[in-house]
Amino acid sequence: MQPNLQQNPKPAVESNRGVQVWWQMTRPHTLTAAFVPVLLGTALALRNGNIHIGLFLAMLIASLLIQAATNMFNEYFDFKRGLDTEHSVGIGGTIVRDGIKPKTVIKLAFGFYGIALLLGVYICANSSWWLAIVGLVCMAVGYFYTGGPFPIAYTPFGEIFSGFFMGMLIILISFFIQTGTVERTSILVSVPSMILVGMIMLSNNIRDLDGDKENGRKTVAILLGKKKAINLLAVMFIISYLWVLALIISGVIPVWTAIVILSAPKAIKATKGFIENSLPIQMAPAMKATAQTNTIFGFLLAIGIFIGHFVS
Repeated sequence: MQPNLQQNPKPAVESNRGVQVWWQMTRPHTLTAAFVPVLLGTALALRNGNIHIGLFLAMLIASLLIQAATNMFNEYFDFKRGLDTEHSVGIGGTIVRDGIKPKTVIKLAFGFYGIALLLGVYICANSSWWLAIVGLVCMAVGYFYTGGPFPIAYTPFGEIFSGFFMGMLIILISFFIQTGTVERTSILVSVPSMILVGMIMLSNNIRDLDGDKENGRKTVAILLGKKKAINLLAVMFIISYLWVLALIISGVIPVWTAIVILSAPKAIKATKGFIENSLPIQMAPAMKATAQTNTIFGFLLAIGIFIGHFVS
């Protein structure tokens, strides 16, 4: 997010640029943070028996809708607080840049929540109604991440909340609806996903550090400073790979999961991109590489688990 450079932004009118604008408003590079954990939790559940395809698809679609709605809440509230302008870096700021009406954005976000809620009813009816409470908490966090009087994203806890709810918890729910339980293995395997999803938020906050500081945010990147925040990003990348290595050595997951190392070039690219650049627009590729690290890492981890299941 960038500081508002205009005193009176022009009124928004509906854009005629077509589907691409609406697609970009969902911030598709973040949607993998919802897709990969569902796939990973389902891969882990396969070891306990057959997979219920209907529950898998319902969980996948609901997670994608909640993530997209969260992004739209972010779009709406950043506009309301004057944080987005036509010159904002990245694909945020579509209200001021592309002419989408704020009311349209917020209505669409709640519409996505409504569909996710219906899918949640189906999931609960076929697993446990206790999940209804968990699902409602997840949706509340998605809204209050940037909404409400004290947005989570404006605090040092943004990475923790995003990592836990969009990383670990999705894996555990995806595993639970297939197996009816949560095992030690599912918790251990969800840790690197939790870390990498949190790092997507950290990378966003590193890129937007100067603008966020001017607007009173207290993110981890601001509290640590750019250099230490980048060091934290690099350390968390390393921990994620070492965690998988430790799980392989201890026999928790099959050796095939070592293919996650193929995602390391993206992690290196992300780290170097933040070190070598200072302007937000220059750091955008590094932020994208961070999201890609999460996607490739999680996807390869799931593939490794699938291979281990069918080969053993």
